[in-house]
Amino acid sequence: MKFIIGIVIVLAAVIGGFVLSHGQLIALFQPFEFMIIAGGSFGAFVIANPGHVIKDVFKKLPKLLAGAKYSKQSYMNLLALMYDLFSKARKEGLMALENDIEEPQQSEIFKKYPKILDDHHALEFITDYMRLMVGGSMNPFELENLMDLELETHHQEALMPSDSVSTVADGLPGFGIVAAVMGVVITMAALGGPPAVIGRHVAEALVGTFLGILLSYGFAAPTASSLKHRAEEESKFLTCIKVCIMATLNGYTPQIAVEFGRKALPSTVRPGFIELEEHVKQSKKK
Repeated sequence: MKFIIGIVIVLAAVIGGFVLSHGQLIALFQPFEFMIIAGGSFGAFVIANPGHVIKDVFKKLPKLLAGAKYSKQSYMNLLALMYDLFSKARKEGLMALENDIEEPQQSEIFKKYPKILDDHHALEFITDYMRLMVGGSMNPFELENLMDLELETHHQEALMPSDSVSTVADGLPGFGIVAAVMGVVITMAALGGPPAVIGRHVAEALVGTFLGILLSYGFAAPTASSLKHRAEEESKFLTCIKVCIMATLNGYTPQIAVEFGRKALPSTVRPGFIELEEHVKQSKKK
């Protein structure tokens, strides 16, 4: 919703200001200029990026309309899940978690948190490292290094869509100039004609520059920034899981382990100590 509101504000400010300045709105309607700029930019985007990045961009763009992926409630559910897993391991031994992590879709613990079950990356991260804990073949230092390596790789991959859209944003003003130059060529061919015709061609050429800059700074660049924030949110979610697991490996109780995870959260989504404690108690009753 916020994404749509931003688009409306940009269009209202730019077009509204033009109209209020007694500009003729029809003068901005230049479909061929738009085709040159948008088509050229999309072609460059296809040339510059591998297929999986292009696919990922179009997969993630609609999700921007839904707002932030992870809310305070998402983190509270994650910490409650980690508490349940750690408590079971502490009471019954790590081997008691084997069925839960091998078949999380059938686990009574995981079933209480359907949104985490639907989050492929988070679920895989939890089960993979809990599986290594159960196996007991790695010490905490080695496991932490492995987690850091995976988190770095995941973060770099998650940033590819935003980087690719950012590159498009950088190129759009250049394609606007291309459209403007082509408009000037048409204008030069019309020299000697009526001043009104020449003036119209000049205006059309200038609209190319206008569209290139507007599409870049008004839409493409903010979209790239929004995609980057989404990638960083997902990395923070996985980092919270890592902190909880490492606290458990270092011998802390389930209550303290999830407190480590809570402290690792940004202030905007971090629940209070009592708030989280109450949520964990309610989750245990389910």
